[in-house]
Amino acid sequence: MNWLAKRIATRFHYGWLVAAVVFLVLLAAAGTRATPSVLMLPLEHDLGWSRATISLAISVNIALYGLTGPFAAAAMQRFGVRPTLYAALGTMAAGVALSSMMTAPWQMVLVWGVMVGSATGVAALTLSATVVNRWFVERRGLVMGILTASSATGQLVFLPMLATVAEHHGWRPVVLIVAVVAAIVLPLVALFLPERPADVALRPYGEAPDAPPAAAATKQNPLALAFGTLLSASKNRDFWLLFFSFFVCGASTNGYIGTHLIAMCGDYGMTEVQGASLLAAMGVFDLFGTTLSGWLSDRFNSRVLLF
Repeated sequence: MNWLAKRIATRFHYGWLVAAVVFLVLLAAAGTRATPSVLMLPLEHDLGWSRATISLAISVNIALYGLTGPFAAAAMQRFGVRPTLYAALGTMAAGVALSSMMTAPWQMVLVWGVMVGSATGVAALTLSATVVNRWFVERRGLVMGILTASSATGQLVFLPMLATVAEHHGWRPVVLIVAVVAAIVLPLVALFLPERPADVALRPYGEAPDAPPAAAATKQNPLALAFGTLLSASKNRDFWLLFFSFFVCGASTNGYIGTHLIAMCGDYGMTEVQGASLLAAMGVFDLFGTTLSGWLSDRFNSRVLLF
């Protein structure tokens, strides 16, 4: 991998390829996380589960998706980005594949709630922030905006296609497709994702040639590091302002719209494909808006933009 990475780095800054690989990882995770919204109606019809029962598994998924973040960041610092992603993507692919055999609601809670929720929590904003801070000094806002837009792109790419498969072939082929997609990005991580710029004899993009090298992170216990960081952050007012801002955003987009819009459209006589296409259309505007907000954050005060 180092030989290949160094050859590529002679043509352009390798950080952009790292950002592309991470974008694909986040895209796969976003598509996986959005899949239960496509499964809701088929599971109701095929297994007779109520919408509340299915929503319980999705609620566990969303909760763990958020709660995993600090511990994922600590694991990346202690063990490295690639080993942490290996574990997350392997868990994601295995969990989604296993769900093709589920017959009881507790199995959905275990697989889609616990396994997939924890795994997608690793491949989320924590991963974006870690990679951007390691590989970029300039254009950080733009790259962060592009990586954040992967969630919207996942909706755009996956949901209409998965809804079409579910409508014509049932829900089991849907989960197998998602499992294969999660597995495909694993070799990309192995081949094209060095741990740090120094591994390919580079500095972060935009860093001055005479800048002192970044200090090596101390390898602490991941649990102690995560809890210590949360304790320190909880004493800061800005942490809570951002916490509640993202809480409202997550409850509305992931908790309500992303989970229940397709099923609600079915209640009003629309097909699953039509409902998924509405979410995909939202994803188009989200893609442009998120990328634009990242570009703007390189030029204007982020607090003003958030307000």
